[in-house]
Amino acid sequence: MKFLLASSNPGKLREYRELANDAGVELDEMPNFREIEAFDESAPTFAENAAGKAIHYSRFSAATILADDSGLVVPALNGAPGVHSARYAGPNASDEDRIRKLLGEMAGKTADQRRAKFICVTAIARQGRVLTIASDFAQGLLTERPRGKDGFGYDPIFLFQELDRTYAELTRKEKNVYSHRGKAFRKMLSLVAGS
Repeated sequence: MKFLLASSNPGKLREYRELANDAGVELDEMPNFREIEAFDESAPTFAENAAGKAIHYSRFSAATILADDSGLVVPALNGAPGVHSARYAGPNASDEDRIRKLLGEMAGKTADQRRAKFICVTAIARQGRVLTIASDFAQGLLTERPRGKDGFGYDPIFLFQELDRTYAELTRKEKNVYSHRGKAFRKMLSLVAGS
């Protein structure tokens, strides 16, 4: 099995390469990805965005395209940042900007109000047709300040309670085992293998 990843996010690419390597499948970045007209991720759900992205980019390659949409869902903020996780603090915001905005929104919230869930929906498509969609999630709590140096996005403030560490404090191997992305990727591979 070989996939090309439709993403310009270096953190995602690194994680997917590690996940693919662990699973014994090939995965690489889609060539000329930045030169292809970008897919507008404006759908209201992770699944619609992932499937739409996979379909869109599969029209530019004969290979099997893997795309995902993932994000952080905070019930106390009515599900925000949700599908807007990457654009939560504006189109050109950094990870630090997004974390700062989210922690500002969470100021004064305690205990159950700090519950959060990372969701990932993975889709694969070939020549304009979706072959498989899989989703999974990981539950945790939002910390009051960033902790850890690894990871990307909201990882430094997402406390994975089973290990009592943020995603940014986990080893890459640990994160790949427990993360929403790792679980969705493995689920997607099992669906492909079973079809």
